[in-house]
Amino acid sequence: MAKDNSFDIVSEVNMQEVDNAINQTVREIIQRYDFKNSKSEVSLQGEEIKMVSDDEYKLKSVIDVLQTKLINRKVSIKNLDYGKIEQASGGTVRQMIKIKQGIETDVAKKIIKDIKDSKIKVQAQITSEQIRVSGKSRDDLQSVIQLLKGKDYGLELQFTNYR
Repeated sequence: MAKDNSFDIVSEVNMQEVDNAINQTVREIIQRYDFKNSKSEVSLQGEEIKMVSDDEYKLKSVIDVLQTKLINRKVSIKNLDYGKIEQASGGTVRQMIKIKQGIETDVAKKIIKDIKDSKIKVQAQITSEQIRVSGKSRDDLQSVIQLLKGKDYGLELQFTNYR
């Protein structure tokens, strides 16, 4: 019997790159003229980014700067889950942005359903926050990767452990 080939589907964010992007954002906010005398700040708190600014317009500008820095550092902004904008102390507004790590169960089930519906001869199973896809033919595995790259699940997928 031929040995099965496999790969893992994961969704991970490099937190060091997120931290670097936040530091660059803070530096740019300090230097920009349109943020002079504003109370805008960005900080990383575990798996969340806390953003505070004077008003919603400035908050959106800070988010735009942060997204630019994340894209430049090759961090997908698909993995950001924006909370609602709420009032904070001192007349400022605050927004929390959650960084999604791993594939949630309902998204994983949707991915597996799409793989099964494609009739490609592979098996897919959920293991913790990732999906293992295995099959006899490497061409079938490549077909699955191309199929999944063509769909949008609301987060960035990486394909690792290709054997």
